[in-house]
This record gives sequence, C-alpha cells and structure tokens, in this order.
Amino acid sequence: MTIFDALESQVRSYCRAWPVVFDRATGSRLYTRDGTPYLDFFAGAGALNYGHNNPLLKAALLDYLARDGVTHALDMFTTAKADFLQALRDVLLKPRGLDYKVVFPGPGGANAVEAALKLARLATGRHLVVSFTNSFHGMTLGALAVSGNAAKRAAAGLPLTCATTLPYDGYPGSGDTPALLERLLTDPGSGYDRPAAVIVETVQGEGGLHAAGRAWLRDLAAVCRRLEILLVIDDVQMGCGRTGAFFSFEDAGITPDIVCLSKSIGGYGLPMALTLIRPELDLWRPGQHNGTFRGVSPSFVTGACALRGYWSDNALENSVRTNSERLRTALTALADRFPHTGAQVRGRGLALGLRLAAPAPGEPSPAPRVCAAAFERGLLVETSGAAEDVVKLLPPLTADPDDLDEGLDILTAAATAVLGPPPAPGPARSLGPRQYGPSRNRPGES
Repeated sequence: MTIFDALESQVRSYCRAWPVVFDRATGSRLYTRDGTPYLDFFAGAGALNYGHNNPLLKAALLDYLARDGVTHALDMFTTAKADFLQALRDVLLKPRGLDYKVVFPGPGGANAVEAALKLARLATGRHLVVSFTNSFHGMTLGALAVSGNAAKRAAAGLPLTCATTLPYDGYPGSGDTPALLERLLTDPGSGYDRPAAVIVETVQGEGGLHAAGRAWLRDLAAVCRRLEILLVIDDVQMGCGRTGAFFSFEDAGITPDIVCLSKSIGGYGLPMALTLIRPELDLWRPGQHNGTFRGVSPSFVTGACALRGYWSDNALENSVRTNSERLRTALTALADRFPHTGAQVRGRGLALGLRLAAPAPGEPSPAPRVCAAAFERGLLVETSGAAEDVVKLLPPLTADPDDLDEGLDILTAAATAVLGPPPAPGPARSLGPRQYGPSRNRPGES
C-alpha cells in the first residue's frame, strides 16, 4: 500500500472503503493479489453491466488489437467507428423508432452532460437549466451546477450559476412538480425565466435511488413540449439496460430531445460517452465541442459487440426484470426483519438499495457500516444518497441467480451484524410518513 500513500492524492475515495489491492476479475468477481475473491455488486458504478472481462467482448477486443486496429483517432473516420454507429442504428435506434444524431463528446459521463447543456443553450438562446433535488450529473462545473449534492457542489470553489432546482418526484411536501413548473413559467409574476432545458435522471443513482414514476416523467415531458423546453435525460448510469429496457425512459413512453450515455455504452469498462440529439438540434460548428479522447476505437469495438450480442433480442432485458423482482423480494424481506430501522427498498431494475434511517437526528445512518461489514464478508457494495443512508446494489446485468443469492446472503449477514438480531414479534408497526412515497403509475417501484 505504500506506493499509493506516497504518490496518490487524498482525493481518492472508493479504495478507502475497500483497502485491498485487486489483481484480476472475471464475471461478477474481483480477486486480490493473494487470490481472495470478492463478489462485485458495484460493477464499476454501472460501467460493467456485462461483468468483468466478458468473454464475448474480450474476444472481439483481442482480435481487433491483434490485427493492429486503430486505437486512437480523435474524430477521424475509422472502421471501428462505422461499425459501432451501424450497430447503434440497427440494434437500438431503428427498432425503437428513435431518430438521433450522435455526438462523441469525450470519454466520460460528465462530458456527455456538458455537451448537452452547451447545445441546449446554443439551440434555444436561453441560459437557465432546471434540475432536481438529489440529482447528480458529474463533477465538472456545468454538471455540478445542475447537481444537488451539497458536498460535491462545494468542491467547485466558485458560484454555480445558470441553474435552478425543483423537487424530484416524491420529494417531501413537493406536490406535482410538472404542474408547478408549468405554473411558474406561465405566470408573468413568478420571476422565473423560461429555461433552455430540463435535465433529469429517471432513477437517481447517486442521489439515493429515488425512482421517478412513469406518469410523473410523462407529465414532465409534456410540459417541456408545450413550453418548447428541451428535455435531457441523463442515462449515464441507468441506461444500457440497468433498469430493464436499454434506455431507462422507455417504460415511461417518452422521447427526450437529448440523451446522455456513458459507463456501459463501451461494453467492456472502456471509456466512451455519447450525447444523442434530435437532428434539428445539430447546430454545432465544426470543432465547437471537441476533445482528444472522443474516438477510443477499442470502446467502439466492444460497444458494438455488446449491442449486437445482448440487445438484438429481449433476453437480457427479460433477465434483468426477472432478477430485479428476485432482488426486490429478498430486500423487502430483509427490510421487514429490521422494522426498528425504518428500512425501505428503493430503486428500479438492477439498481436497487436499502435505505436505513439514522437512529436519531444528527446521527449517521448505519448504511456505511453495513457496507463495511459486507466487504469484510466478501461483497462490494457502496452507499448512495446525500446522507449516505442507502446500501446500493448494482450487480452486473449478466450475474447469474446463484451470484445474486450469494450476495443477498452476505448482505443479510452484514446487516444482522450491524443492526443486531431482529426484535421479538410485536404489534404491527407503523412506518409513519415515508421520506419518498410511491408516485402515480409506479407498480413494483419504491
């Protein structure tokens, strides 16, 4: 560990919770230098939806490298880029009736968000962007301006402007946010200027796994359409099948103006990001948004292979939905074992979590201690939410049922070790008001 302490900045974070040196990984497991296995329900924060070193994607990558395929090309034309775009059109866009141009903004999700914000302002001539409580869109300045987490925003070191925040679906006391937005923007006395865009996550991955209801998303999209505001869906973590369908907004039946993708769009954990835009929004001048690592060709290779291998039929989508119910049922049973914690199941698809309330005002949630106890038992899970009060599960979409059951057994043991044995049966409990209640038309969602 001495080399890390000697040279690496204190800004590092995940390794603090998992202080071991990993050496190799396959499927749903990571292995340390001495061979100790860890079941991975973190999956690169959603960048490894197809697992570690997926054999299908690895074969395509090794073949490409073995024949000296171009690895770096900025935005030049390459066979790898052509093949990826062909797969994107034929496998994803055409079957869904989606008509988007593709912007390659840079290697990460924040790059995709920054491109979306810049383009929305360019296209509308307006500067304001509406975002939501507990949102997270990245660590660059523009993305931070539309993020809700106070600690992350504070690191900017300067005022974050040109953005305003409204309550996300189910936020305490919020009421009907889409109706509120429309009322504010049509009332000449409200003081609100019409924004260029609204940016939203359908499930707030870093913000506590709050899942927006389908009707809420449809209402929000309708308001944006009526008022000529661009709707941006940040699908960086929840896209690529994490919620079941490839795009997380599909179940709501909406069509965003702009979609941000990254993490698993490259398939193999390799860096790539896309900003999908309606053709009439393609107003860029050449080079108006660019970067050195827009065209990482190995990512094109594994990304195209993942699209064709996993999204040419509904098998993976159906598996995600089935395994989601499996996990939700188990997590609900786990929550019911600890009624004294006010435990709640959150999320959608294979982005699920267990919220554990703080035992008293001003005290921390036990969620970080549960995650630490899980690590001691061989399971990687992280916390989520501004108060770090959610134990967040992001297993690979390709994890088999035995992996899921093993992870749940470890999580149960960890929770029991931290929270104590379940209390003796007593009168039926009253949960009281939920911090985030279910929204309209949200069957099976928290």
